[in-house]
Amino acid sequence: MKIAMGNDHSAVDMKNAIKAYVEQKGYEVIDFGTNTTESCDYPVYGEKVGRAVAAGEADYGIAICGTGIGIGIAASKVKGTRVCTCSEPYSARLSRQHNNTNVLTFGARVIGEEMAKMIVDEWLDNEYQGGRHQRRVDQVMEIENH
Repeated sequence: MKIAMGNDHSAVDMKNAIKAYVEQKGYEVIDFGTNTTESCDYPVYGEKVGRAVAAGEADYGIAICGTGIGIGIAASKVKGTRVCTCSEPYSARLSRQHNNTNVLTFGARVIGEEMAKMIVDEWLDNEYQGGRHQRRVDQVMEIENH
């Protein structure tokens, strides 16, 4: 399974830690992030992650900036993405189970590395439940067509 990862300058260390963590869990990582702390623009990296997921080049995406919000907004502009920005594990789990999210974002300036790992675990280890949730996911995805 492949995970697209991207980050801006504020999240280089966090991206590298999470990249190593998910690789250790057996995932292949496509690294779209910057590897320098020189100031850069988070929308570039959010879009790259979103496009890789939407095109099927990656199964999931993880994008990290200072808060996780900006890079998440950028990734969510790509048709076919369902993005969640999480600062704790419970929301990450429910985003997978109920919303079938395919891109996870969080903030390197908001949470620490261990919390990020717990969030990633909940997100990757849970599956979409479908059923009663499918109607709502379909409604959300239909918004892209209007």
